[in-house]
Amino acid sequence: MTADIDKTTGPADVPPAGPEAIKAVPVRHYGRYVTAVVALALLVGVVYAFSQGKINWGTIPDYFFDDRILSGLGKTLLLTLLAMAIGIVGGILLAVMRLSKNPVTSSIAWFYIWFFRGTPVLVQLIVWFNLGLVFEYINLGPFYKDEWSDFMTPFLTALLGLGLNEAAYMAEICRAGLLAVDEGQTEASHALGMSHTKTLRRIVIPQAMRVIVPPTGNEVINMLKTTSLVSVVQYPELLRAAQDIGQTSGAPAEMLFLAAAWYLLVTSLFSVGQYYIERHYAKGTTRQLPPTPWQKVKASTFSFGRPKGGTA
Repeated sequence: MTADIDKTTGPADVPPAGPEAIKAVPVRHYGRYVTAVVALALLVGVVYAFSQGKINWGTIPDYFFDDRILSGLGKTLLLTLLAMAIGIVGGILLAVMRLSKNPVTSSIAWFYIWFFRGTPVLVQLIVWFNLGLVFEYINLGPFYKDEWSDFMTPFLTALLGLGLNEAAYMAEICRAGLLAVDEGQTEASHALGMSHTKTLRRIVIPQAMRVIVPPTGNEVINMLKTTSLVSVVQYPELLRAAQDIGQTSGAPAEMLFLAAAWYLLVTSLFSVGQYYIERHYAKGTTRQLPPTPWQKVKASTFSFGRPKGGTA
């Protein structure tokens, strides 16, 4: 007589069935598709509108590497670097003066920042350029004496107008970075016998760079674009060169597009440099540095074809 088999549990040699695998269903993001379609439609509309305009696109590559354009680009880059150097050095000095316990130096720094941040940089450029109407000569005693019109050249006007204005903004950026460092760092360095200047140079400023670098990179890019304002004081930078070529070639709009293309190219290169500088100063603040664009490309390239993880 055969033994009865328990119908509820099944045969002893057959294990019970496990839980059913979960089938993951991706979330539908319909808003993304709608946004992409709208953005693509707008892009097509803009391209079509410009294609129907009276624009001679062939003149842009013809003048893209023109000697006058490259000369103006070089002057733009030189002016950007020199004005930022004045702004950074002046900003650090003003930030230290602003944080000083001496009320005189603190008040001087506050007034400087208030004045240059409160007036447009274009107005400052025009004022520097027209000071010859107020002062006929510049007299520095035994060191230098000349007519103001010969002394205040377009380059010097542009450099002073941009550099002194930038110092006011860099002062606030540097002040924010210095205040971001914990006061205990300063107290500890003073307890070790370090002077105030040595504490700033070796303890405070290196730690404040993490806060100072990102907005400073933005200021460099902004300075590159702001140099276009100095065309009003007859300085032959990139925009001025493009406008001159546009008047002589009969293609003023095309030359403006050419200048815009050069600005976009240079600012893109500056943005890449800013990214790597920020990444360098982020060491020690995060456990793992963010991947570089090249690392992202390699990761996405070599991840093709790899099996994805199984479902839970």
